[in-house]
Amino acid sequence: MALRLLDEYGLPDLTMRHIATALEVQASALYWHFPNKQTLLAAVSARILAPMDDVRVEEMTVSEAVRQLGARLRECLLAYRDAAELVSSSLALGLVDSPIRPQLMAVTRRDGVPDSLSRVAAEAVMHFVVGYTFHEQQRLTADSFGLLPEATSLNPEDASAQPAEDGDFGEALTMIADGLEVSVRQYTSGG
Repeated sequence: MALRLLDEYGLPDLTMRHIATALEVQASALYWHFPNKQTLLAAVSARILAPMDDVRVEEMTVSEAVRQLGARLRECLLAYRDAAELVSSSLALGLVDSPIRPQLMAVTRRDGVPDSLSRVAAEAVMHFVVGYTFHEQQRLTADSFGLLPEATSLNPEDASAQPAEDGDFGEALTMIADGLEVSVRQYTSGG
């Protein structure tokens, strides 16, 4: 229900009262399951991020894993209105774990990379994707209210004028992946 309300009304209107009304219960009933709004929002964030567990990186190179995990995270965030903002908040408050760190660390450990380097790489990918997608969703919202000049419109009819996933996002993610590959090679070769 909370995901449907998030999609329909956006994060500012995702309140305990609004959710309770949609569920036809008293707001106090929600507090039986969630001690406060932040824990409820963290549970919503976890649902948004759940498909990240479906990405299988065991046989991938580090670079492939970065690109696959980054692209999948973006898909998860784009699936719901304001999801990047919501997930960003939950991550910043430590209410949900990084959806990228465990899988990327598994791949890099296989190559003998220290956990410290893997954590930095996972954080870089996560922050880039969440930030990029947050800006993307903000622009979509602004466009839906007619606040963007026509030249920068994100309407589907204008999609050919906008960078596709393989555009700016894909290139930046590849740059991060390539940088990690260089760091891995330097570390494993003793350089």
